[in-house]
Amino acid sequence: MFVHEKPVLDALLTGSTHHLDMGNGISAAVYYGAAGEAQMRAPDGGRRVGAWAITPTGYHVDWTNGPSADWQIDLVPGRIGYCDGAGAQKAIVTRIVPGNDLG
Repeated sequence: MFVHEKPVLDALLTGSTHHLDMGNGISAAVYYGAAGEAQMRAPDGGRRVGAWAITPTGYHVDWTNGPSADWQIDLVPGRIGYCDGAGAQKAIVTRIVPGNDLG
């Protein structure tokens, strides 16, 4: 079930760090700041900063000097998935930590 309700997305994302399993032993983490700032520890170990905002179908992230993309949160019992704007699953949330847990 894709989450499109702004209050639910706001509660899941704002002020939290999502740790992600992207498959094949690849991981990443994204922090969604309260003021619309985003930070990422990318799969290659690099760091990105940018901006994020909730949209009618999920949320959008613009990375400074990097890609921009629409995302959706897919909730099923026992799993939270990250899907691209077309609905294809790209990662699974392994944990959500309050605050910026990027280290």
